[in-house]
Amino acid sequence: MLTGEGKQPRIKRYKIGQQEIVQADCLRVLKRMPSHSVDVVVTSPPYNIGIPYRHYPDCKTESEYLEWIFAIAHQIRRIIKPNGSFFFNISGSSIHPWLPFELMVRLRALFVLQNHIVWVKSISIGEESFGHFKPLNSQRYLHHGHEHIFHLTCDGSVQLNRLGIGVPYKDKSNIVRRGHKYDKRCRGNTWFIPYPTVQKRSEKFDHPALFPIALPEYCIRLHRRENTYENVPENLHVLDPFMGTGTTLLAAQNLRCTGVGIEIDKDYVSIARKRLREMFCEMS
Repeated sequence: MLTGEGKQPRIKRYKIGQQEIVQADCLRVLKRMPSHSVDVVVTSPPYNIGIPYRHYPDCKTESEYLEWIFAIAHQIRRIIKPNGSFFFNISGSSIHPWLPFELMVRLRALFVLQNHIVWVKSISIGEESFGHFKPLNSQRYLHHGHEHIFHLTCDGSVQLNRLGIGVPYKDKSNIVRRGHKYDKRCRGNTWFIPYPTVQKRSEKFDHPALFPIALPEYCIRLHRRENTYENVPENLHVLDPFMGTGTTLLAAQNLRCTGVGIEIDKDYVSIARKRLREMFCEMS
């Protein structure tokens, strides 16, 4: 997130387990990172739809916002490895539905859109409902139950470990009949990942746009290939330039990957450090 004009504060770095937290403006930090040094980027920037962050006004003009994201994406294109994956989580809103697609048109100059994943947060199937349905005070719009995850790569040819997040076959006869080695099939590009139920804002670490840890874990697992000789996952270096309260780094630590998270809000940095310390102690 952007800081004000004038002298910028000192960059602060914290190392916990295999993860590094950097407290600073993300564009400032990205410009200093070495080229081709990151395997996977998983991030969710401010959506520019008026979300009440503590230290960032989420209300730029559309042109300002698009130019800002493009500048960050340009640095990510330099930093990411040629066979890397950039998982970009973004959502429009009922009154700003074009925003995600305007961004993708701009980023087409830098990346190939290899997969478009729909993150379903709530859904009704028949008479049953699953997930959290946020109250909607309008008769003009339907409930907004999904967000976008754009899987961007340098040339569109990245091989994925689709069974790394696979699901079992419903019809087990398909395993033998179709010659599958495992009882797993591709999950597809629609992921139902509901938020955990919370009763108050503090249970979301006072962050207005927290995402579940399963989301970055799916992204990392999807990119991470298995070593065919030792049958162990490759170690990846993960980056989240809009770290928030550290969910992507928690996922990276849980999957034994190294990671870097960048965040300008000192309060979110404190929360992320606490969450990582607790996880590191549990895993030690």
